[in-house]
Amino acid sequence: MLELTPDNVPDYLRSRGLVGPEPARAIALGWGVSNIVLRIETPAGPFIVKQSRPQLRTRDPWFSDLRRVYREQEVMEALYPLLPEPTVPKILDSDRDNYVFAMSHAPADARVWKELLLAGKLDQAVAARAGFILGRIHEATARDASFQRFAERTVFEQLRIEPYYVRIQERRPEVAAAVESLITRMRRADLALCHGDYSPKNILVHGQGFTLVDYETAHFGDPTMDLGFFLSHLVLKAIRQPALCERFFELTRVFWKAYSGEVHFAPIAELERLGSGHFGVCVLARIDGTSPVEYLPEESKRETARRIGRRALLDELPDWESVLRICEQEIGDRRARGNL
Repeated sequence: MLELTPDNVPDYLRSRGLVGPEPARAIALGWGVSNIVLRIETPAGPFIVKQSRPQLRTRDPWFSDLRRVYREQEVMEALYPLLPEPTVPKILDSDRDNYVFAMSHAPADARVWKELLLAGKLDQAVAARAGFILGRIHEATARDASFQRFAERTVFEQLRIEPYYVRIQERRPEVAAAVESLITRMRRADLALCHGDYSPKNILVHGQGFTLVDYETAHFGDPTMDLGFFLSHLVLKAIRQPALCERFFELTRVFWKAYSGEVHFAPIAELERLGSGHFGVCVLARIDGTSPVEYLPEESKRETARRIGRRALLDELPDWESVLRICEQEIGDRRARGNL
């Protein structure tokens, strides 16, 4: 395998016919921990090159199958005609021998939503768009038998079940039984396409809506994991910025309203209940799992997240509003005591 770098990728792309003799400059982007992602700047405009890496850049050792890039490419090609442009980047080239593909670049004004949220810029329109797009993905694929070809979930096991769910069972035994039921369902369910990494860091916001990236954990399985995974990111950022917590909570309500307007493949009450359980695991995993968030270094805030995650898993909550009441209690109580 030829490992691409900013230095050698221009010649590589010329050998593929993706650029000509004109100047081409490669810039490494900081997306994720599992791949090298390069922005290629040419006189004709920019595009993106992505290549798998076997070892992820995390504190704990973490490995994954290089072939995950094949799944990412195939899922993007399948979703591209189902979602409004430019939600899914367009595949421009694929080199399976080197685990590489090239794709279109997001619009020039795109900003990573995670960065905006951490800066306190909370836009309900983006949350609504996130609910609409995820609802469209789940609903459209639940009714399209062709997506069942993505049922194999080795990479999802390596990148989500093992480092998030199993790790929390090991490190937080008090919730192990509750987590086990979610793991069993994720390994068996075959309801719709699960993106597996639906989070603000993979949403590039721009004037045309947003572009969604990172499909390598996508598979046909349990879509409720997407719900809990996404919502955990908003609540973790509310813990980081307690003065804005009510506005973050409102983003989650806007998300649910838009999502509910799109889905009919399962009762929304059931999706909320199951999604709330995944939310609890994902909150705990981003504190005590293989890949903790970098923006909660304070132990008081980490303990608030643990309390929220445990209660979301163990209190058998019926709906999302019940989850928010727990979040309000835990964040509000600690803020009142000066611990946040």
